[in-house]
Amino acid sequence: MTNAPASSRLFESTALGSLTLPNRLVMPPLTRNRAGADGVPRPLMATHYAQRAGAGLIIAEGTTPNAVGQTYPNIPAMHSDAHVTGWRAVTDAVRAGGGRMFLQLQHGGRVGHPDTSGHLPVAPSPIALPETIHTPSGRQEAVVPRAMTADDIRRTVADFAAAARRAVDAGFEGVEVHAANGHLLHQFLAKNTNRRTDAYGGSVAHRVRFVVEVVRAVVDAIGADRVGVRISPGVTVNGIDEGTAEDTAELYHALVPALAALDPVYLHVIFADPGQPLFRWIRAAWPRTLIANPVLGFGGPLPADGGKAAGERLLDAGADLISLGRAFLANPDLVERLRVGAPLNPLREANWMYSGDEAGYNDYPTLAGTAAPAAV
Repeated sequence: MTNAPASSRLFESTALGSLTLPNRLVMPPLTRNRAGADGVPRPLMATHYAQRAGAGLIIAEGTTPNAVGQTYPNIPAMHSDAHVTGWRAVTDAVRAGGGRMFLQLQHGGRVGHPDTSGHLPVAPSPIALPETIHTPSGRQEAVVPRAMTADDIRRTVADFAAAARRAVDAGFEGVEVHAANGHLLHQFLAKNTNRRTDAYGGSVAHRVRFVVEVVRAVVDAIGADRVGVRISPGVTVNGIDEGTAEDTAELYHALVPALAALDPVYLHVIFADPGQPLFRWIRAAWPRTLIANPVLGFGGPLPADGGKAAGERLLDAGADLISLGRAFLANPDLVERLRVGAPLNPLREANWMYSGDEAGYNDYPTLAGTAAPAAV
């Protein structure tokens, strides 16, 4: 099946802070578990991202700002000089291909395991992930995390800021603070994972405090034009429950203006639906660039157009940039395919994660019919 070529705002050049993007298509953070056991990016990661340098913006996969925040095996990190050096090879390869990169900073909180990180996970409250988790020896029952102390919170805020400075040293244009998808920052936001009775729990004003402190520290460290934030209102992955729809609206009606006051360059909304009142409210309330990730049937097949039509609807609803995940995984030259109406590669999920090699990662063909060339 082919996609009829047509004029589209997706292919317009646009600004993101001081950056000029050649199009409005964003490759979002996509965990693929291809780093070394020490969290250092491997050369095949430079190849992978360089193949996709045609994206308007690449946001590199969730990267832990400290050792205790590691989620799964072979997740990249950004808390040592070796991590900076490894990531520098990736950003150099992408820049040589004409691309631009942000790095997502992701602390797993309770989404982690001692067999993976060597540490007992920490979280707002001692409530275990209600599902098994992948570890170096296979899937295991989640452990009960240790509730973070005030000192833990201060250190974690400082670790995010330090990781952001390292990211800039590694050649990234900026960082995305991950406050979505059931990881640590989202765990502070949600009712069912935050049972604290101190200044970081209870009321909505208290539950948003940790996220705001992290973003403020990162903005102070590298500047607002280098900082984005990712949120996922109402998303229930990793056992998260924000409460009723009214609870979710109350939560983000408090969080979004608090973040906007810090002036980060973008807000990235997961599973954005232009028909939902909360998305429309967020668009009206957010003063800078809004990246929207469309709902494309989570867990189901990818649409034949990779999400192009859904992205165009979101642009019409006020989004500025559109992030497409699975379509970028399977199509190194996604932008060009969508531009000319070429068919998309089918996604091969057999090597989605945990394989550690090139298969299902760097061997998807371009329009020329061969796998994209390795980075040099």
